[in-house]
Amino acid sequence: MFVQGLFLLIGLLLLVAGGESLVRGAPSLARRLGLSEMLIGLTVVAFGTSAPELVVSISAALRGNSDIAFGNAVGSNVANLGLLLGATAIMGPLRVRSNLITREIPFLVAASIALLALGLDGAFGMGADELSRGDGIVLFVFFAIFLYANARDVMTGRGHSIIHSASEMPEVTARPGLLGAMAMVLLGLAGLLLGGRLAVSAAAEMARALGVGEVVIAATIVAFGTSLPELVTCLLAARQGSHDLALGNVVGSNLFNILFVLSSTALIAPVPVPPGGWVDLSVSAALAVVLLPMAVTQQRRVTRGEGLFLLAVYAGYIAFQMVR
Repeated sequence: MFVQGLFLLIGLLLLVAGGESLVRGAPSLARRLGLSEMLIGLTVVAFGTSAPELVVSISAALRGNSDIAFGNAVGSNVANLGLLLGATAIMGPLRVRSNLITREIPFLVAASIALLALGLDGAFGMGADELSRGDGIVLFVFFAIFLYANARDVMTGRGHSIIHSASEMPEVTARPGLLGAMAMVLLGLAGLLLGGRLAVSAAAEMARALGVGEVVIAATIVAFGTSLPELVTCLLAARQGSHDLALGNVVGSNLFNILFVLSSTALIAPVPVPPGGWVDLSVSAALAVVLLPMAVTQQRRVTRGEGLFLLAVYAGYIAFQMVR
C-alpha cells in the first residue's frame, strides 16, 4: 500500500512538473519560431493546464482502466469548479468578463448537460451507460466549433476570448531561448507520459489494495493531482489581481476536459460510466449551471460567499466518494 501511494505521488508530481514545463516552454518556442499569438493561445489552453488530465485519461483507456479515465476527467471538472474556483473566490471576488457570460459559461453548461445525456444511455433505454465512439465524435465536433468561435474572434479583433486570456496569463520566469524552450517542451512531454503511466498503474493497484472502485481513487486523489496546474494558475492570477483570468482558466479547462479529453478517450475506446457515475456527471453539470447566475449577479462577480458554497459542494462530493 505504501509503495502504491509513493508511486502515485511520484506520478502526480511528474504530471504537474511536465504540464508546467510544457506550459512555459510551448509559448516561448512558438514565439521563437515566429508563430502567431493565436496559435500560442491555442497551445497554452488546449495542451497546457489540461495536459495531465489528457495523458492520464488516454493512458487509462489504452490500459483498459476505463473507471480511471472517467473518474479523472469528470472529477477534475468538479474539483475545478468546486475547489479551485471556490478557493480563488475566497481570496477575492472574481470579476466576470462579458464574453464568459454570453458564450463560454453557456457553452460549458451545454457541454456538461450534453455529457450527462450522452453518458446515461440506460435512462433513455439505449443500453448500458457509456461514452461510445459516436459520443466521442459528437463531443469533438463541439470542440472544433468552440475553437473556431474563439479563433474567429482573435482574427477579427472582436471581444476577449479564452485564447486571449491564455496569452495574458502572468509569467513567473524569464522567457527561455530557442534551445531552452525546446528542452522544456521535450522534458514536459516526457514528464507527462511517464507520470501518466505511473499514476494510472498506481491508482489501479491502490484501489485493489483498499478494496474500493478505481473511479473513487481517480475522482479524488488523481483528479486533484491533475488539477494542480489549474490551481496554481488560478491562485497566481488572483494574487496578481487578474481574477477574471482565473475564472477564464477554470471555464476553459473544464470545456477542454469535456470536449477534448473525454472525446479523445472515447474515440480510443468506449468509456463505460461506472455504478454511481451519474452522480459525478450530475454534480459536474449542476456546478456549471449554478455558475451562470453567480456570474451575472452581484455586479458580475463571484463573491466570497459563493466561493464558500462551491467549496461546500466539493466537500459533499468528496464525502460521497468516501462512502461510495
